[in-house]
Amino acid sequence: MLVDERGSLLAARLVRQVKATGAGPSPVEDVRIIYTTEHHARTPVMYEPCIIIVFQGYKVGYLGERMFRYDPNNYLLMTLPLPCECETFASPEEPLVGISLRVNTAVLQELMFEMGDGLEDASRRQSPGFRSVALNEALFCAAERLIDAMEDPLEARVLGPQIVREMLFYVLRGEGGEALQALVNRHGHFSQIAKALRVIEQQYTSNLNIDLLAQEVNMSISAFHHNFKAVTSTSPLQYIKSYRLHKARMLMLHDGLKASTAAIRVGYESPSQFSREYKRFFGNTPSEQVARYREGGLVVER
Repeated sequence: MLVDERGSLLAARLVRQVKATGAGPSPVEDVRIIYTTEHHARTPVMYEPCIIIVFQGYKVGYLGERMFRYDPNNYLLMTLPLPCECETFASPEEPLVGISLRVNTAVLQELMFEMGDGLEDASRRQSPGFRSVALNEALFCAAERLIDAMEDPLEARVLGPQIVREMLFYVLRGEGGEALQALVNRHGHFSQIAKALRVIEQQYTSNLNIDLLAQEVNMSISAFHHNFKAVTSTSPLQYIKSYRLHKARMLMLHDGLKASTAAIRVGYESPSQFSREYKRFFGNTPSEQVARYREGGLVVER
């Protein structure tokens, strides 16, 4: 049986677990169900570190000049919180259905320790913070068992997290494993940029200084800019701006804050500047996006 056909069978079962359009909760910790019946044009999104496996439909992501597709044959591996653009291909006849696994760094570290010498040394490779990887049989079968577990509350609670751990194991051993290794490796440029991103995440509301960020990770200004772009496909200043805008978007859409309040909350001093940059980035004004979201015409992934 073809992978697409097997994926469609799993998608039909997974749909029974769907509680909302977009990325919604599942019975298993660290797992979200992705579901939509509509095509969504290329729009900015902010992905946290995750593994996305699509069983039906497909998505095309864009990060800088790079493009990546994830579909029933290729999963997405995102190892850093990166702002990118995404186009979703789905229809009522063939919805997009998939799962998103949060990358739990504590579980990852534990796995790497247990694997020891059985883990290929990838410390010298330069890994981007994202990539599309071919879905192998072992990972697909584990995903199938995860969906089996979701259909029973006790299995979802007890066995679900163990299956997620197994899936991380297969990703570590697979083609994109070095990107996951780099996430927890204390050495190398990837780890240094990951540290800088954590600083931005904690201090994005303040007036962040690029010089101080470079010092924080023991890099010269030029080396910091070069390695930051190699890992994230964007500049530090552009990353900070997009991070603030995404945070403000969530505050408005999910927490109900007014645009002016959200702007101040994420570090903007001028609401008018915030509105201009928001429209330039998302294609709509804050009020237009809030209205579309309340009418059910906007799906927001987190």
